[in-house]
Amino acid sequence: MSAPAAHEGEGPQLPAARPGNALTVAIATYNGRELLEGVLRSLAAQSFRDFRVVVVDDGSSDGTAEWLSARWPAVEVVVQPNSGVTAALNSCLRVARDTELVGLFNNDIELAPDCLQELVSAMAEHPEAGSASPKLLDFHRRELIDGAGDVLTWAGHGHRRGHGERDRGQYEEPQEIFGPCGGAAVYRRTALDAVGELDTDFHALFEDVDWALRAQLAGLGCRYVPAAVVYHMGSATLGPGLTDFTRYHLWRNAVWVLAKGMPSSLLLRHAHQLLGGQLVNVAVALKDRKLHIFWRAWRDALAAMPRMLARRRQIQGARRIGPRELELRLNRR
Repeated sequence: MSAPAAHEGEGPQLPAARPGNALTVAIATYNGRELLEGVLRSLAAQSFRDFRVVVVDDGSSDGTAEWLSARWPAVEVVVQPNSGVTAALNSCLRVARDTELVGLFNNDIELAPDCLQELVSAMAEHPEAGSASPKLLDFHRRELIDGAGDVLTWAGHGHRRGHGERDRGQYEEPQEIFGPCGGAAVYRRTALDAVGELDTDFHALFEDVDWALRAQLAGLGCRYVPAAVVYHMGSATLGPGLTDFTRYHLWRNAVWVLAKGMPSSLLLRHAHQLLGGQLVNVAVALKDRKLHIFWRAWRDALAAMPRMLARRRQIQGARRIGPRELELRLNRR
């Protein structure tokens, strides 16, 4: 990284928190002390300075809180018992209630120096947007795209646009997209108040896709800001590759996203595509000898369905756009 390490009295420093900060940058971490050094150095080097930094330590055992106090005294630290990724992210949202904008960032990223400025400016220029997404590049191979915002397909799959593609400038147009990747995003406080927190039943994975779908139903879009660049290591906390943990949560949580957020008419219209998506999942599970995980994911998804359908009634009853408008928004890739 270009920014030097931050010691007391030398190198770039984080801005001190003050009443009326425009932005709270909130980072959830679990045993990620070594990762935090990188993201905090890049935050200290930001051209935009009207922000405070909060780190939610989700039950780390590596001395994260003590290290932050000694090395980064400007960081506000919230220590809580380990409660899972989504619950920790909700804690990040709660400690940021007194700022207009909330930035959720993973601990395994580096921000380009103008990243925050570009995201904040985009939110000011587009008051209709409930969130903003930077352009994610692979931390280790920076010619590769890690993600240009999230997409929800009619097969029921959520993924990051352009993930793994070589960056040839194909995602350089600022535009409306479905939603931001929860690993690096800025949210408007009024949007969070309208849409609600992340669903803690998801525990990890797809909680951002679920929130984005609920935001779309509330008539709130997401602005993709390619001039805001973030370098992402990817799976530094959950573990590399497609682990059993990842498979289970992706397969289970995708069912809940649709059960809660997709209007009935669209479920019927796209039933053949949704079925095809599940057949693809079965084929992958068979190929990788993980069929038992697929069945367990569906078993648990169905067991919680009464709870999800109760939330569905609330979400669908409060939606601000109709099925046709949502379909147009989802088709805009």
